[in-house]
Amino acid sequence: MARIQAVEHSFAACPLPAGPGPSTTAAGAVDADVVGAVLRTARTVLAERVAQTSEIDASFAGDLAGRVADFTLDGGKRMRPRLLWWGMRACGAADAGSTAAALRLGVALELIQTCALIHDDVMDRSRLRRGAPAVHIGLATRAGLSPDSERGSAFGTSAAVLAGDLALVWADDTVAETELPDAVRHRIRSVWRSMRTEMVAGQYLDLHGQATGGSSAVRSIRTACLKSALYSVERPLAIGAALADADERTTAALGSAGRSAGIAFQLRDDLLGVFGDPGLTGKPSGDDVREGKPTYLLAVARERAEAAGDEEALAVLARAVGNAEVTEEDLADVRNVFEATGARGHVERKAERLRDHAVRLLGEAVDADANGGRQLLGLLHTVSGGRSGHLPATPDDTRGHDDRAAARVLTAAEGGCIR
Repeated sequence: MARIQAVEHSFAACPLPAGPGPSTTAAGAVDADVVGAVLRTARTVLAERVAQTSEIDASFAGDLAGRVADFTLDGGKRMRPRLLWWGMRACGAADAGSTAAALRLGVALELIQTCALIHDDVMDRSRLRRGAPAVHIGLATRAGLSPDSERGSAFGTSAAVLAGDLALVWADDTVAETELPDAVRHRIRSVWRSMRTEMVAGQYLDLHGQATGGSSAVRSIRTACLKSALYSVERPLAIGAALADADERTTAALGSAGRSAGIAFQLRDDLLGVFGDPGLTGKPSGDDVREGKPTYLLAVARERAEAAGDEEALAVLARAVGNAEVTEEDLADVRNVFEATGARGHVERKAERLRDHAVRLLGEAVDADANGGRQLLGLLHTVSGGRSGHLPATPDDTRGHDDRAAARVLTAAEGGCIR
């Protein structure tokens, strides 16, 4: 018992609101504080997981399992559990069984996100996450090794891969142990299996694009669909719809709305990675260029420069993209290329059309005047983004609501995203 308490203490520093546990929480109470309810459930689930590992080995529990629990509880917007919850509520579910299941499945989504982020930081060699040392850095330091030494780097990255694997195992266990009616369980397991594979596929395509130094616009959209649209938006909504036993038409419309909003999010995130104000976004400007990320923005700029025979623009991109030593002057040149080729304006218009497409589809799927529908609409607006101080506006007189244009962007992702 002493060992269990010692391990649990490692993540007890994350205070959560007091309140009823997941099995006694009414849907209306969760409506008032979805994030708080998910975190309370996460504390319960993770305490059980860490206690189990402490019976295996105290070092494993304290070093690895406790760190996975800490990471999952500390930070993040909990967007996936919120989408799951409001997708379920917008489809009309409010019973105690669905409420408890939704909170546990929300924790499972947070755990699979923990897996993705830990592995992403290893693949990208990122040293920081949420303002603190990334997991692979922290693990090396905890072991008394310098993360910058060959030995420390090898240990930290290898241990972090195991930490991500553990988070994925815990996510699967949480889904498997959630009480569900047989028909609902079948639907959710099908979505869950697809989502896990899609997440890995998106990570691989992103990694492959960086390694090979190029990606077409179609492939970039497919990567965005897998990494953001399906994994982060559409699949959580599908799980919520399954919990509510929503019909096929409603589920399909919710999925299409989520896919549109998710791709819009990734397109705007790509823009913020180059043009955003780091003081407002919290995201360094230019890192995507330094890392050679195969974004849709970059693909469009390259394709337009090639079509126009603009050798100067292509030379700027060849010099800067994937260059870890890129200067601020080089980054300014890249921004100029994105502007001059029209790539920036093109991507902004695509994101806006996809956002509008998502909103229209949601209105067809659920009652947008009911509380669940209103909340879900607000989340899709947040996900897909609008104009804000984070990204300066670009004058363009060709903007408009064009569902056909949005549909073309979605069709471009076929072969990896569109079922």
